[in-house]
Amino acid sequence: MSSSICLRCLKRSLVPIEASLPPTAAQRAAFSTSPSLSANPPKKKGAVGKPVVRAGKTLKLAKNKRASTVRPPAPGERKALRKRVVLSNTNALEVPGLQDLTTDNVDGGAVKGMRGTVVGLGNDTVDALRALEAFKPTQGWSLFRRPASLVRRETAELAELLQAVKESDGQGQQQVERRVVFGEKLSGKSVLLLQGMAMAYLQGWLVVHYPDAKDITIAHTSYRPVQTADGDTIYIQPHYTAQLLGNIAKANHGLLSGMRLGKQHQLPVPVQANISLARFAELGANDAELAWPVWQALWSELTAPSQPETEGLQRPPIFVGLDGVDYIMRDSAYLDGEARPVHAHDLALIRDFTNFLSGKTELPNGGMVLAATSASNRPSAPTLEHCLSRGHAEPQLPSLLAARDRLREQCTTAQSTADLDLSDIDQLLITLPTPLADQLRVFRRKLLASQGRGIFSSETIQQVCDAFQPELPRWDPYLAIDQRVADVMGRVTARKVQGLSKEEARGVMEYYARSGMLRGAVTEGLVGEKWTLAGEGIIGELEKGAVRARF
Repeated sequence: MSSSICLRCLKRSLVPIEASLPPTAAQRAAFSTSPSLSANPPKKKGAVGKPVVRAGKTLKLAKNKRASTVRPPAPGERKALRKRVVLSNTNALEVPGLQDLTTDNVDGGAVKGMRGTVVGLGNDTVDALRALEAFKPTQGWSLFRRPASLVRRETAELAELLQAVKESDGQGQQQVERRVVFGEKLSGKSVLLLQGMAMAYLQGWLVVHYPDAKDITIAHTSYRPVQTADGDTIYIQPHYTAQLLGNIAKANHGLLSGMRLGKQHQLPVPVQANISLARFAELGANDAELAWPVWQALWSELTAPSQPETEGLQRPPIFVGLDGVDYIMRDSAYLDGEARPVHAHDLALIRDFTNFLSGKTELPNGGMVLAATSASNRPSAPTLEHCLSRGHAEPQLPSLLAARDRLREQCTTAQSTADLDLSDIDQLLITLPTPLADQLRVFRRKLLASQGRGIFSSETIQQVCDAFQPELPRWDPYLAIDQRVADVMGRVTARKVQGLSKEEARGVMEYYARSGMLRGAVTEGLVGEKWTLAGEGIIGELEKGAVRARF
């Protein structure tokens, strides 16, 4: 038994190990620790380089580069294009019989007689207004043959004020009108300011105009601080001052050429003693470093008392206008040395204007200071808005109290509320400003409700009338008031520019038709339709609906 087992084990040991493995097993050396060699070992990834360009001819396509043949815009060219004003349209018809505004018909009575008609502007007047930058690119001057404007109710009032200033000459203290016009968007505030400048220019006044207060306060021009004689710090703007001096010299060249210096001024450069004011203004306009001293000396000369008996020392009345007064009644975008906002009244140019507007700087030869608000891009100026609202409502208060007193007198003879004449109240509800109109509306409702249960009592109506005490707009106590703005607006008259009447709307629409810009006959129905759609006569909306809608 043991021998058989041994033989069987011996026989198994004689078989080779390789032969005992299955046929699919890998053939390798027995008892070997060396790694197996592969026919194609994996290659290591090297750095990616540029592909090898094959030798021979290849197709190479150049990139599609468009070469610009147009020169880049020069510095300031795009701004000049944006502010370009076109005053003529050769495709428009020449309006036959169009009357021009001249020195003969510029007085208050003649202008009042032309109310509701469109009058043109002469070439000299247009040149002066263009030099003063009175025309705006957004206005419709480019639609018609030549510049012309409508004589409206506010234009006649402005002409009467200018006439009153002119007639006060030789009566001791000259009259000075200070006024701010405000109103809805496209109501014609800037054009009214332009009409005031045109009438003042034709009457021989010196015209000074700040084209846009926004350009002065948005920190787009150079500035630097200076110390005044009072120890205050103000900020001058040399380049903008030079621009204003150039505008004044161009627009009033004929008037300034006949006047000369009458005082001794400390200037950085020597100046001829008897130099004309026109050349003196051009001296500051050509050199920004001299602009501010020349500006101060020029205003010192213009605000001196006139001496008609001395040649060259006569001084005319002055018209000072500013558009966009909202921007100067708040903080400006400039910063002081400690990175704090500079108030607009600390800018030297604005300080001079506010001194004229408030009456701090007198105009001994008379004149007018007229400012207009901006409703298209109005900044936030709560103090100015409150002053304008209160200043517009205050002159209307006596008429409201008079209507209340007339109703009190009717109570003694009336038998019922139907016998009361409420026509005055109904008319005042249309013309009064919103704060007073709301109070009057409540008063009217109480009057009609005073006849309780069909019993009429005159004592009750008298009590209602006695209890009605209209109040002017009050300041919101939750807002901080700007006292500097309130002090400036204390002596200023606020005038709201309303919409056109239907007669005035008909006059301007007939001018559109004669110019070829409005097709069809101007009828009462068409006038009423356009007047209503224009927000009861807003002239900018009327122009949009009647003329611009065709384009």
